[in-house]
Amino acid sequence: MVLQLLSGPLLHFTRSDMCGFAGFLTANTIPPIALEATATHMAQTIAHRGPDDAGAWAEEEAGIALGHRRLSILDLSAAGHQPMHSASQRYVMAFNGEIYNHIELRSALEAQGWSTPWRGHSDTETLLAGCDAWGLEETLKRVLGMFAIALWDTHTRTLHLARDRFGEKPLYYGWAGEGARSAFVFGSELKALRAYPGFANPVSREALALYMRFTYVPAPHSIYQDVYKLEPGCMLTLSGELALRPLEAPAKALRPPATYAGLTLRRWWALADVVQASARHQFTNETEAVDALERALKEAVRVQSLADVPLGAFLSGGIDSSTIVALMQQQASKPVMTFTVGFEEAGFDESPHARAVATHLGTDHTELFVSAAEAQAVIPQLPQMYDEPFADSSQIPTHLVCKAARQQVTVALSGDAGDELFGGYNRYFWGPRIWNRLAWLPYPARQALGAVIHAVPIAGWDALSHPVNALLPGGKGIARAGDKAHKLAARLGGVRNMDDLYRSLVSEWQDPAQIVKGVPGFNKGVVLEPSSLLDDPWPTRGVEQSQLRMMYRDSTTYLPDDILCKVDRAAMATSLETRVPFLDHRVAELAWQLPLNMKIRGNEGKWALRQVLYKHVPRELIDRPKAGFGIPVGQWLRGPLRDWAESLLSENRLQTEGYFHPSPIREKWAEHLSGRRDHTPALWTVLMFQAWLEQVS
Repeated sequence: MVLQLLSGPLLHFTRSDMCGFAGFLTANTIPPIALEATATHMAQTIAHRGPDDAGAWAEEEAGIALGHRRLSILDLSAAGHQPMHSASQRYVMAFNGEIYNHIELRSALEAQGWSTPWRGHSDTETLLAGCDAWGLEETLKRVLGMFAIALWDTHTRTLHLARDRFGEKPLYYGWAGEGARSAFVFGSELKALRAYPGFANPVSREALALYMRFTYVPAPHSIYQDVYKLEPGCMLTLSGELALRPLEAPAKALRPPATYAGLTLRRWWALADVVQASARHQFTNETEAVDALERALKEAVRVQSLADVPLGAFLSGGIDSSTIVALMQQQASKPVMTFTVGFEEAGFDESPHARAVATHLGTDHTELFVSAAEAQAVIPQLPQMYDEPFADSSQIPTHLVCKAARQQVTVALSGDAGDELFGGYNRYFWGPRIWNRLAWLPYPARQALGAVIHAVPIAGWDALSHPVNALLPGGKGIARAGDKAHKLAARLGGVRNMDDLYRSLVSEWQDPAQIVKGVPGFNKGVVLEPSSLLDDPWPTRGVEQSQLRMMYRDSTTYLPDDILCKVDRAAMATSLETRVPFLDHRVAELAWQLPLNMKIRGNEGKWALRQVLYKHVPRELIDRPKAGFGIPVGQWLRGPLRDWAESLLSENRLQTEGYFHPSPIREKWAEHLSGRRDHTPALWTVLMFQAWLEQVS
């Protein structure tokens, strides 16, 4: 079935494929057939990313090999087969992504004298032509899309790796093997790197400490030593000349700009530049701002709604997904296919909200209702799906809705990134409010206040809250007051400014060094938590207000390493492609031109985005408290998952494996089981590492 979404002339057809690739560069002499076989084997491990086609290419003299898997979205012919050579034969490319403006790029090339006949309609061919005409970096700057690229230059014997602006598509690289098996390896997922013969990289305890803080392993780190994530908007260039080739990994993660032997790492695009430039061009007229936002979003949705395969959208009934679906349906010639997942447990089912929006817009709506048992059945799949520890528990419903959508469509649009760009997270409201009420206190006084709050037992705070709650309308007040009071106390003790408070708010384990064991005999066995992107310099302009600072940090850390990672792995595990219209860089640039009061007003975020949505959907279907894409994992850990969790968290097991100090984990586990505290995120973080370790050991 072909779903033709848009009426009118199709000027932006993007003949493209969602894929996965892997490869390596080695100084060892290996016959071409063995090079190709190894690259094919590496790529085969990510066949779910590209079940429709496979290819490999190698050059013996250079010791380079590329393997590719293809999921055909547009131009379903063999003309899109990869790895692909450029018309000049200078470049060989393995590409994963979508270039939405590749027809315009072809027109620009032809206007500048490009006369080589096109072999097909693939955007990979367009990228290669751009590299021939303009070079890789200039081509990337002209591109509208999401991508990860491996490009071999046969003239300069140079390998280039590049990643899209926001990190929608993943790309790992690193050093593996020893002696005759040593190589520089790269690929779309870690499982492809692990498939390289001789891969035996140990767990990075420094990365594990970061994981315990953030619940994901932040770029540029991976869970393995000497293996890294290429940061969004970055390009890595590695000389293939043996004399310049770095045969050993650097002592620590490289941050752009960096040079290491024959390797260079630099940014070809940076959100900081956008923020600084946008500070000089802020909207002052609300009507003009809302109209401009609607035009930009409408165009982003239009160019991302084209495919030669069935296409639909996720719909939760919230602001972000409802806006995307409303703009899709406005431009569609038939009902858009929309998908949502509902749950049996009370308080976790948002499907009625999605149904109401779908009914109003007239979409072809599908609801998948999931039992607790069905959701729990996903848990054993998570280590393989995510390849490294990843503890955002919404990974479970995300995978389920992707699985449901894949039964009818091959491509789905999502509303991700609306919170980061337009001010949607609750911490943007109550974080500054808490700080403004406490900032006047000297730091020692705040520490003392935290100690006093913590000194009152949880049961005591709960008892104190009962008479207050009884006086509130409906008798509803602060649920689990004692638990929340103790969490606040823990944050008050170590923050000196609003930036510290933000770091505390996004940190699950506040001091990972107390949890993660270091390498015995090194630094007295204490793990050294490395710096992260949260420690990077701020843009020089545009983030003067604390809410904007949080939105900027979330866009460069939480968005790529949690949200986009979660959706990419959950979707590609079912061979579903997802697209994110909010991350059209033109939309993101416009979002940063909106002053804070056009994003957050009072206790309500996404003001400008709401004004766009209200043109299509009545307020009463949208206006309600923000809810996450949650499931009752905490309840399950006290019930049907208790034995599974206990086996992974047993003191003997933790002691034997040697990665964690058991005492603080066992303490949280006991408090959680008793019902006195809700330690779900902290425990899920440990459990996802333990489950991953069990599978890869």
